[in-house]
Amino acid sequence: MHSSKRALKPASSLEHLIVPQAKALLPTEYGQYHLHAFVDHRTGVEHIALVLGEVAGHPSVLTRVHSECLTGDVFGSQRCDCGEQFKQAQRLIQQQGSGVIVYLRGQEGRGIGLSNKVRAYALQEQGLDTVEANLALGLPVDQREYDIAVGILQHLQIHSIQLLSNNPQKWTALAAWGMAVDVVVPLEIESHAENVAYLATKKHKMGHQLALAKAPHHAL
Repeated sequence: MHSSKRALKPASSLEHLIVPQAKALLPTEYGQYHLHAFVDHRTGVEHIALVLGEVAGHPSVLTRVHSECLTGDVFGSQRCDCGEQFKQAQRLIQQQGSGVIVYLRGQEGRGIGLSNKVRAYALQEQGLDTVEANLALGLPVDQREYDIAVGILQHLQIHSIQLLSNNPQKWTALAAWGMAVDVVVPLEIESHAENVAYLATKKHKMGHQLALAKAPHHAL
């Protein structure tokens, strides 16, 4: 676990960003979750929270803030680690007995959208890495925002978390919006031939806390 990170400013309510829609039980192979659906009233994008056990009012709730990745989460893409991270988060929350996964939709490809993500894939096949591909398309490397995640967590009466993440920008952003991140829990997935260059780029160019020893030459 990484050292504790506290909120960078006093927490203020961001619940006004979301409109709760519905909730129901969702049995999964990793336990029975309560499924909460929300809409961002600014964009109309729907988001999901998966809640296992009792979390309301509890400190340091084990939490994964997960950006939608259709290719990884649904299609099982081996270009990235997203789908495996999602499953691992479920396993860890099941072991803990409680926790939450905030599933942020509309954040495909670190916010560039699905079609642009496929375009970036094509550029990666030509030798660019994930950062270079976004820039070659005239797009930001990462344009995700996490205020909506804090609004969802506040709605669930969660005010401090143990964050499942390797991404320092994520925990800094959550803290900047007023969420107390007590501990950062690594969520590293074992690399393989199809994603080792991608993970090395995330470590060496984006600062992700990964244990990869050294980036391959073509990933830098």
